[in-house]
Amino acid sequence: MTILIGYVPSAVGEAALEAGLAEAAARGDEVVILNSPRRRSTVDGELIDDAAADELVVRASALGVTAQVDHSDHGDDIVETFTKVAAAHGVRLVVIGMRRRSPVGKLVTGSDAQRLLLDLDVPILAVKPTR
Repeated sequence: MTILIGYVPSAVGEAALEAGLAEAAARGDEVVILNSPRRRSTVDGELIDDAAADELVVRASALGVTAQVDHSDHGDDIVETFTKVAAAHGVRLVVIGMRRRSPVGKLVTGSDAQRLLLDLDVPILAVKPTR
């Protein structure tokens, strides 16, 4: 089976990566690491380069996990991208990181994580970085 990990180069992304790789190692799953740039964006601070992607694969391999990095782009709907990648790889679990936010911040700006939790049709493990 396969685990899909949503990854951005931040503490939130690292928390998701660590939890996803640990789960994959424990269950003998493969991993797809989704690092999704915004469609038609030439500069995206959340997009990792090829060297960083290779390093993530090496980190997974050190734990005995086969991994690949997927850079499927997304427009306004990250949920659609997760849905397509999950279906393409037969994903059994999605792992995402969550930021700590105030209730007002959640109300005003919404949350991609919340939309993923509500809209994806596969089990989701949501993790927070340690303080």
